[in-house]
Amino acid sequence: MDGYAYTIELAVRDYECDVQGIVNNSVYQNYLEHARHEYLKTEGLDFVGFARAGINLVVVRAELDYRFPLRSGDRFIVALNIHRDSPLRFAFYQDIFRIGDHRLILNAKITGTALRESGRPGIPDSLDRLFSKTGKET
Repeated sequence: MDGYAYTIELAVRDYECDVQGIVNNSVYQNYLEHARHEYLKTEGLDFVGFARAGINLVVVRAELDYRFPLRSGDRFIVALNIHRDSPLRFAFYQDIFRIGDHRLILNAKITGTALRESGRPGIPDSLDRLFSKTGKET
């Protein structure tokens, strides 16, 4: 999909659906998080490696707009862009589309920061370079 820094294809598993037969609202956050972690890996950044180095990437705000439900067996794409919101915060803009008809399922803005061992925020240089690469700094 054009216009996105990264996309990943996934499928709904039966156990992710609620009694209504649709994906439970909380499961979408798992899809979004998986896509963010996989994106960082493709950029040579390791979420677990950051944690081992005493830098915790944390979500400080999650905004999700549910547009249409997914059902068991649906295949879908999670697409994302990253943007530097401030010196200490960044945001992932993420969309989920159903494969086949490209129906928009969800829009999300996930705002995060990095916390150092001291508990103080500070974006690591390797993540900071990602914003320069994508041209998405404010």
